[in-house]
Amino acid sequence: MQTPTAMAAPHIISGLAEAKRAARIRALAARAGCDPAWGEQLAEHVLAEYPPPPGAVVAGFWSLPGEMSLFPLLHALHERNHTIVLPVTPPLGQPLTFRRWKPGDAMEREPFGTYRPLGPEAKPDFLLVPLLAFDRHGNRLGYGGGYYDRTLPTLPHATTLGCAFAAQEMEEIPVGPTDVKLHAVATERGVIFCKD
Repeated sequence: MQTPTAMAAPHIISGLAEAKRAARIRALAARAGCDPAWGEQLAEHVLAEYPPPPGAVVAGFWSLPGEMSLFPLLHALHERNHTIVLPVTPPLGQPLTFRRWKPGDAMEREPFGTYRPLGPEAKPDFLLVPLLAFDRHGNRLGYGGGYYDRTLPTLPHATTLGCAFAAQEMEEIPVGPTDVKLHAVATERGVIFCKD
């Protein structure tokens, strides 16, 4: 016989999934009026307010259509002699791996419209993390694949900086037990240091 808690669990999970689905719809609508070129301002804020430490291996991401362009920041970090890595999308259920990248490198198309570099694997110390929505407690809403929530626990000493438009901020993100918090979030308006 099931306990009342066990019986309630599927309803809790279902409610969380529905809350995340609704939040994703709101986040995509909020992002629609934003300009990816604001990545120039995001880069300026990160470099002034929360730059990776000297020598850090920095994980970026290949910006999708509609996302904040991360390329100005990645180019600036490359010029500061940081090793840049980009994620490689693994089979579903696995954490991300990262390969070295520099401007001009050949890229290989991946699922979901992203590209991966062909350089050697490297482990990042500082991760620039994509997201659909965030709150000031460091909660992040992704696209639903769970790749970063599986990856970040494998890098417990790494710094995590979400990258998004200011319009993607929400009062509170629906979260579950496997969701991993960010240390800070950078937008075109500045860097928000998250409070737990």
